[in-house]
Amino acid sequence: MGNPIPVFRSWAPEWLIRGSLFLVLLPSIVLFFLPLANIDAAAGYYGCTRADVQFSVVIFYAGYTGFYCLEHRFIAYLASKQYFILFTSLQMTASLVCYFTHELYILLPVRFIQGLLFCSTASLSLSLMFTRLHSERAREVSFSVFFGLLICAIPFNNFVTAGIIDSFNFNVVYKCALFSFVPCLILFLLIMNNVRLKAHFPLHKPDWQSCSLYTLILCLTGYTMVYGQPYEWLHDARIRYSIIAIAALAVIGVLRQRHLKRPYINLQIFSFRNFKVGLLVLFVMYIGRFAVGITNGFLAGVLGFDPKHISYMNLFNLAGLVSGVIIACCMTLQKKPIRYIWLPGFMILLVFHMVMFFLFTAPANGHNYFMPLFIQGVGVGIIMVPTIVYTISSVPVVMGPSAAAVSLATRYLGFCVSIGLINYFEKLGSNSHYNTFRDHLTTIDLPFKQALQTHTQQLMARGMPPAAAARAAYKLVMAGINRQTQLRFAMDYYELISWLLAGMLLLIALFPYLNRTVIYLRSRYLAPV
Repeated sequence: MGNPIPVFRSWAPEWLIRGSLFLVLLPSIVLFFLPLANIDAAAGYYGCTRADVQFSVVIFYAGYTGFYCLEHRFIAYLASKQYFILFTSLQMTASLVCYFTHELYILLPVRFIQGLLFCSTASLSLSLMFTRLHSERAREVSFSVFFGLLICAIPFNNFVTAGIIDSFNFNVVYKCALFSFVPCLILFLLIMNNVRLKAHFPLHKPDWQSCSLYTLILCLTGYTMVYGQPYEWLHDARIRYSIIAIAALAVIGVLRQRHLKRPYINLQIFSFRNFKVGLLVLFVMYIGRFAVGITNGFLAGVLGFDPKHISYMNLFNLAGLVSGVIIACCMTLQKKPIRYIWLPGFMILLVFHMVMFFLFTAPANGHNYFMPLFIQGVGVGIIMVPTIVYTISSVPVVMGPSAAAVSLATRYLGFCVSIGLINYFEKLGSNSHYNTFRDHLTTIDLPFKQALQTHTQQLMARGMPPAAAARAAYKLVMAGINRQTQLRFAMDYYELISWLLAGMLLLIALFPYLNRTVIYLRSRYLAPV
């Protein structure tokens, strides 16, 4: 069966078209979490804090999330080929600006624009893909591939960029991203016709007011979560005013949506029970998903692995993500009830956190962490795609875009909350454990005296003078204490997430109707991002 809209030239084979639609997503997905590939290198290059680097990812995510509903107006206004050339050219320009800039106040607005452009890339690519798929099986496979690419972005970025960042300045990765857009641009210029995917509508009265309100709420929420702990939360006026602004804008936004004839987001979607359950599952899964960053911090800060070796270890996590997505896709195609997908997925995540709790030890072998990283990827891969399909398909087709937008906002909120929780518990737990250790750092404490004596003798045996050896030994002991505080924080946080996942498993088990709920995609024109 052919495509009813001749978007692509007749000579282009189907495998080339579908491959190109996914290939064009890769450079933008790489740009998404690129600063997290090596936070220390990025912070050192731009002369900023780790929180600033995290916010550069959050601001990208906020642009992607906030622009989703408005972006559909541009798809209807511009021909697909023109639209593709426009946003790809802008992506290349934005990457060029990121390559040349050293200033954070320039980087952050450009990262926000990159988020808007990524929304255009994802929407157009998936819209073109879904109109070419004539069976539910093909749509669900394509859906799984897209979100599989998205959740694999962090370990893939770590692996691809580790060697580049180690050999060059951090900004070179943006130069590589710029050139990666060129083959996609040339390919689509050759195979696309100058036609529209939808009927032409004038770009008249786009609801930019709702888009601005919505995006501003998202940005302020991300700002509060990222900078809340460094600024001591409500003790700082910036955080207080941000929270007040979020509440005020949210009230204004809800009132505005209730009075609009064509709301930016249809609030009636919240009347569907399955939709709200799906949002809760997505939110909890995202908090659990990004806890793997603590494992990477443990490997770097306690075991002393460099970013390149950590990226190699994360290949096991990448393999787990791919395996989990494939398993989830097969279960979805077999019409398995959603309960039979969620229960094993959350059980696997719970096993990962419980195993890692006992593997957080200072003397450790890196091989012990291969399998836990793999099973964490399997758990996330099994849960994510079916949950998004479940959430979107739980509302009528006409409300699908609003459901997709709120689902995207929930994933954004889960990402921001995970950053806020980790920052909060890292400082709270580290300070608590550090003070506990310091209570025993006295000259009459036998283990402390033995540790100082052992390090001093080792340093003197290597030729260091006694006085210098004593000072260096004290620093080594303090460094060991810092590693122990980081280790104890990781154990405390993983214990907290384990209880959260256990509660989620109990909640799923207590919802008997989930045993009869089967997920499927209802619309072949839905662009589910």
